[in-house]
Amino acid sequence: MKINNFLLILLLLLSYGCVGVSSKGIFGTGVSVAFDPRSVGTQIDDSIMEKSLSAKILLEEKSHFFSVKSKVLDGRIFLTGKVDDPEQKLKLTKIAWETQGVRSVRNDIKVKEEFNFKQSAKDILITSQLRTALIFNKKIKATNYQIDTYKKKIYIYGIALKPEEKQLVIDEAKQILDVRDVIASIILVDDLRIQKD
Repeated sequence: MKINNFLLILLLLLSYGCVGVSSKGIFGTGVSVAFDPRSVGTQIDDSIMEKSLSAKILLEEKSHFFSVKSKVLDGRIFLTGKVDDPEQKLKLTKIAWETQGVRSVRNDIKVKEEFNFKQSAKDILITSQLRTALIFNKKIKATNYQIDTYKKKIYIYGIALKPEEKQLVIDEAKQILDVRDVIASIILVDDLRIQKD
């Protein structure tokens, strides 16, 4: 059993290790280095923390690999996804808080209900519409944001260069048809511990 867990972690780390520094991101964080206001050191720290947390979540339950997402920004952990029961949600919160270097944890994980294809398709459409709107808005650095939608509620995580940009992102999300709520966890550059020089 220990060997299987070890191999699983090794495989996970190797798959992440195949991505290096490029114009598209650092260690596959999904945020462009060119636009990311965090220092390279902070980006690396966040990336290491995110990989460590992903490995711990995977050890807790292999099915979480597809059902739970984590994002780390400036030591702040954001969790989204779906789990089978409330106890799993609490366990994942505890695991996140035990991650070395964590400053805060926001757990937006939902407890699973019966699968609804129509609802899932609508959530995917909402996410796509917002992603497109952010890309086409020249006042927004779209690469600095991660979007998740669950039951017509949009969860946005990212870093805004100015308060005006943060408000623009929220406004774009609220304009999408059928959106019930917008939960924005957007950090301003001025709130980062260490900024890019």
